[in-house]
Amino acid sequence: MYTYYPGRINIVEQDRPYEDQLLLLKSRLNQADALMIGAGAGLSTAAGMRYDGERFHRWFFDFIERYGIRDIYTGGFYPFEKPEILWAWWSRAIYINRYVDAPSDVYPNLKKLADGRDFFVLTTNVDHQFQRAGFDKKRLFYTQGDYGLLQSMNPKIRKTYDNEEIVEKMLEAQGFIRGADGRFEVPEDRKIRMEIPSDLIPVCPDDGSEMTMNLRADSSFVEDDGWHAAEARYMDFLRRHERLNILYLELGVGMNTPVIIKFPFWKFTQENENAFYACVNYGEAACPEAISDRSVCMNADIARVLRDLLKGGQK
Repeated sequence: MYTYYPGRINIVEQDRPYEDQLLLLKSRLNQADALMIGAGAGLSTAAGMRYDGERFHRWFFDFIERYGIRDIYTGGFYPFEKPEILWAWWSRAIYINRYVDAPSDVYPNLKKLADGRDFFVLTTNVDHQFQRAGFDKKRLFYTQGDYGLLQSMNPKIRKTYDNEEIVEKMLEAQGFIRGADGRFEVPEDRKIRMEIPSDLIPVCPDDGSEMTMNLRADSSFVEDDGWHAAEARYMDFLRRHERLNILYLELGVGMNTPVIIKFPFWKFTQENENAFYACVNYGEAACPEAISDRSVCMNADIARVLRDLLKGGQK
């Protein structure tokens, strides 16, 4: 699955007016026989799924006060002193990042762009926002896991387990309440517990082992049957469009794990003279010089670009 860019990478940025870049991207999108979307953390950030800021302080104020945790990402690595506190943390992180819709129009607008096209989505995001926005599951490959799944700590158990029911029980046990829309909220008096009852600590139904998140952190990450089926669909999409006029649209992908999306997209574009590469990433928009004549790199807000692409109709 991982791809390394061949040879020396001479990275270049593009100094073109935003309007010219937008027109070029819209033209290539409408000309393309197929659309391959690569989505990184920046896409969900643009959609309002920030790991810091107001929602972090609202949901984790007690953890901030006691442990000095600065954001949701680093909190996931904190060595909490007992599992009852660990799962109090993770139940909140899972819920607000997996079972609540992103607050902006980013994902719905991206779906509007994809609808009616031959497309596929490759993403390192684990927040499930594509499916929440209505994307067809069979056109998605979540390479790094899913906040909505648990796995056994025993690496021999190569299965994953849905966690929505147990997560909701954990939230209720901490004192979170359901609002009029059915979603959990922090009570106005903020009287919540920073622990869950011991009997809610999840255990594997197959062997009784402790459980953990199905998030890729090391070699113990479980690639279950669903993961492999999605990988096969991704590889089939690539094979079927290997020499066709395909647009590789990269949204919010940084250099944290470039071998999953960025390097493959560069390589595929270089190898196929009919391909075009587009990168939209505020602060990190660039491409190799070898494909710069068949690329557009927009140092711009993803939400703005998607809205502007939809203006005036589309193919």
